[in-house]
Amino acid sequence: MTGSARLPLLFLDVDGPLIPFGAEPQQYPTYELGPDLRGADANPLLARIDPQHGAKLAVLPCEVVWATTWMDEANECIAPLLGLQQLAVVVWPEPSDVDDQDERDGLHWKTRALVDWAAGRPFVWVDDEVTDVDRAWVAAHHGGGALVHRVDARRGLTDGDYAALAAWLRQPFGADVRRQHMVAGHRPENGGPFGENLW
Repeated sequence: MTGSARLPLLFLDVDGPLIPFGAEPQQYPTYELGPDLRGADANPLLARIDPQHGAKLAVLPCEVVWATTWMDEANECIAPLLGLQQLAVVVWPEPSDVDDQDERDGLHWKTRALVDWAAGRPFVWVDDEVTDVDRAWVAAHHGGGALVHRVDARRGLTDGDYAALAAWLRQPFGADVRRQHMVAGHRPENGGPFGENLW
């Protein structure tokens, strides 16, 4: 494999990591939207997206993939704000009986689909809703390295997040590298201290 086929994947959620929410609205800076994204039909939350995320994502040694309910709208509305080209988009499977059991077990509805999509390739998953249940499931079912990184939705992606992602992505990913379980993020679901590297 050559080019980006050798790079790890970065599955990127939008709401939370790129569009912070949950704090008082006046806490969030707003940014200028292009003419195509202004108007009555425009999502007002798009103005919370810091365009600098584009440059920060572009320098990471990975292939960024939209892993969001925005689906193709992420390419239509968000990629231009960030100065990014069109990215691959994870298409979510139709709901099934398995989803009901996963919900009871505390597994995020995206987890199985992302492991399937990665097909053994190393990946980072950046989301504001992941838990230790997802980390454990990924560790048990994914054949390559993975970092399941929780972002505080009230702050969105920070420089600290980018530093953690860059450090993980710059490690070697080869057959001779032992699998390692990574747990990282800002606020674990139990409200305790930041996550630690596990794999």
